[in-house]
Amino acid sequence: MEAVLQSRGLLSLPTNPRNRFLHSTQGLKHRFFTPKPKTLDGSSLTINNGLLFPKPINGFPSKSNIYHGFSKNEKTLFLCKAEAAAAADGSGGEAEKQKFVGIELATLKKIVPLGLMFFCILFNYTILRDTKDVLVVTARGSSAEIIPFLKTWVNLPMAIGFMLLYTKLANVLSKQALFYTVIVPFIAFFGAFGFVLYPLSNYIHPEALADKLLNILGPRFLGPLAIMRIWSFCLFYVMAELWGSVVISVLFWGFANQITTVDEAKRFYPLFGLGANVALVFSGRTVKYFSNLRKNLGPGVDGWAISLKAMMSIVVLMGLVICFLYWWVNNFVPLPTRSKKKKEKPKMGTMESLKFLVSSNYIRDLATLVVAYGISINLVEVTWKSKLKAQFPSPNEYSSFMGDFSTATGIATFTMMLLSQFIFEKYGWGVAAKITPTVLLLTGVGFFSLILFGDPLGPALAKFGMTPLLAAVYVGAMQNIFSKSAKYSLFDPCKEMAYIPLDEDTKVKGKAAIDVVCNPLGKSGGALIQQFMILTFGSLANSTPYLGGVLLAIVLAWLGAAKSLDTQFTALRREEELEKEMERASAVKIPVVSEDKDGNGSLSSSSPLNPASDDSSSSPSESSSESSYPRNN
Repeated sequence: MEAVLQSRGLLSLPTNPRNRFLHSTQGLKHRFFTPKPKTLDGSSLTINNGLLFPKPINGFPSKSNIYHGFSKNEKTLFLCKAEAAAAADGSGGEAEKQKFVGIELATLKKIVPLGLMFFCILFNYTILRDTKDVLVVTARGSSAEIIPFLKTWVNLPMAIGFMLLYTKLANVLSKQALFYTVIVPFIAFFGAFGFVLYPLSNYIHPEALADKLLNILGPRFLGPLAIMRIWSFCLFYVMAELWGSVVISVLFWGFANQITTVDEAKRFYPLFGLGANVALVFSGRTVKYFSNLRKNLGPGVDGWAISLKAMMSIVVLMGLVICFLYWWVNNFVPLPTRSKKKKEKPKMGTMESLKFLVSSNYIRDLATLVVAYGISINLVEVTWKSKLKAQFPSPNEYSSFMGDFSTATGIATFTMMLLSQFIFEKYGWGVAAKITPTVLLLTGVGFFSLILFGDPLGPALAKFGMTPLLAAVYVGAMQNIFSKSAKYSLFDPCKEMAYIPLDEDTKVKGKAAIDVVCNPLGKSGGALIQQFMILTFGSLANSTPYLGGVLLAIVLAWLGAAKSLDTQFTALRREEELEKEMERASAVKIPVVSEDKDGNGSLSSSSPLNPASDDSSSSPSESSSESSYPRNN
């Protein structure tokens, strides 16, 4: 930072400075000079026979610098670098910060624990996600048909109740107390489930009552009755779902945003996404390992119970590591100061959100993308899991396959994240936005074709050592792997980028409307469609052809919305770039060159290249001498 320091009020030099400096006390000299003066960049000050002179720079004689350093009329003292003066008095020098592999140690003390926390949270989430499906799908008296009812009538109400409770707790507890209050019950529940609830499941589940009701109501109500039959497994399912939405979204990202600066976030947040997929690979291998323990156990031993205890022990251990890392950061890492002034976020009710969605074509197309993804992935996933149970009825076999599935998902997502930047740069937003629905459409057609027309394809598949059911399981797994990896690496970035060119009002209101209406509609829409199909046609298998038709219609609407949004997005981007070009063109000014008394050219004080001269207190002689003074940057 270069500055011109006025002598008035700071350093007053009389017409005869020699007498003043010869008889001066330590005050001024002590203030400007240390016993061992430091070598300064730029211009510094020296004493010659008691006179204060600028030090020669870059080989210029000191006599030349005298005339640039002091003006006879204005008595101005120039310092080309204010940092140098601050360093000279020993009070304001900026010490060189310690770095490791190019990163400041203070930053590493925050980023490394955050990365470890994120790894542990995602590691646990993968184990819990695979385990919850095994429990509710393979349990006696249950099937994949339970999932739509579970998501709508159990998961959604508990999520709403939790958020209401969390809001109240946030008003009365400190941030650290709130973190522990939320995460410790999760850790305690998963430990208790593995060692208490599951071993006692035969005693606490109302099997007889559920069988009686099923005989009265018929097989169409297998899903709703299974929720009552295996209530502890359903509770585990909901807690595992909440771990993903609460611990990851609310606790971790809230804490990360609290302790990091914007520059640190831009640099390191993408690395967290890559680390998350590494956690998927490791946790998938862990699930696979413990699921195969059954092969080494004797007859009559419940291998799934032993595998469950081992995996829940790891979940508890990882949870304690998360708590320790959170405690360490809060106690040993200096956190950035935040402004206490808070901006009020616009709140929109459901009806206001619906009206806003209808009024804007751009927001309506963006909402279609969000809803279509939620419905389509739900339709295929539940149908696939029903076939997965038919192929792998044993909990250990089912869990082992899910371990491989998670590992493959992590590898595919990691690869797609590396390719996504190339796709955006080479093909643009429109192509990137259409990849996810295209993948869903192609793999969905193959998956439903194998289910509907598997028998005629049986002889051809037998040559490859597969049955139509096994082929449908593999194609469905590929469909889920590719669609989820495309969602994480392309769909989510495209959705967030679509908000950027909007004006501030539309951007804020549109995001609020989509959060209030479209996210819940996308998540529960597929479940509601499946419930209607199951209750109408008797089972998920009987409704498969109709689910395929619904999926085709939704994906086509998704592609149409993506094409329309691409046209609008491109137009807004061009308009924004044109406005920026016009602003830059209007901001350019030609500097005016004037001559001083010696005939040397200098920039006029009105030049935009010399913003310091905009100060109304600066005089013409100051501008002239500053522009002619040699710089050493």
